[in-house]
Amino acid sequence: MTIKELITIGEKRLDDAGIHDASNDARELLSFVTGRDRTGLIMYINTEVSNGTAQEYYDLIEERASRVPLQHITGEQEFMGYRFKVTKDVLVPRMDTELLVEEAAKRAILGARILDLCTGSGIIGISLKKICFGAEVTMTDVSDAALEVAKENAEANKAEVRIIKSDMFEGLDPGEKFSMIVSNPPYIAASEIAELDPEVKDHDPLIALDGGKDGLDFYRIIAKEAPEHLLPGGHLLLEIGYDQGETVPALLAEAGFRDIEVIKDLAGNDRVVAAVLCK
Repeated sequence: MTIKELITIGEKRLDDAGIHDASNDARELLSFVTGRDRTGLIMYINTEVSNGTAQEYYDLIEERASRVPLQHITGEQEFMGYRFKVTKDVLVPRMDTELLVEEAAKRAILGARILDLCTGSGIIGISLKKICFGAEVTMTDVSDAALEVAKENAEANKAEVRIIKSDMFEGLDPGEKFSMIVSNPPYIAASEIAELDPEVKDHDPLIALDGGKDGLDFYRIIAKEAPEHLLPGGHLLLEIGYDQGETVPALLAEAGFRDIEVIKDLAGNDRVVAAVLCK
């Protein structure tokens, strides 16, 4: 069996199973099994593979066909050009979240003190540490398992960050202030979780999805408590759901934030809210 034949078989099986990007996932899994990157697969497209390798590939294709996330099979995800470990204890990183990091980096001052709330795997805080010169980054999460993943990702990416177990702001010193707070908090309304794709509802941790009855529970906490931990003129950047482009800014305006901006992702959906704390 050649690489080309395996890709064809994998694509068809995943497509039949309703996998959205069957072609990409079939190639990613073959790269994972063979150790060849996507360019290598093309270069050796007609190369024969061993029966053992083919069987390993078939097994992983079946696992993906059962709607196990690709990242849970390979154990990693690329984000902002860096590789991050992914487990069942953290939200699978989405490319949409790169917009949050990009917008935060635009606003970060030299030597910024950045707080990443609900850090999960650490992709936001670690990426900002890598791309913002002189930044001091603190990352918090309530989950011990998630914090362990974040710690491993920080070490793997050689990012010196501070990691704290904290239920939102509770673990921080009362007078501790930052020049920027960023967060991708849980924002799915509880009643909508059952309608999500199986990869999400059955495999992402519920704690990272459930935003309460209307999906706004964590934004309310942030709007209320972030001013106590932001320097005057400090920036707050939040990832939001596609239908929260009016409700979240309203919460922030009521809490005293100004220069509130809603930024759309490449699909044209509201994705990030940026705001400044009044001086």
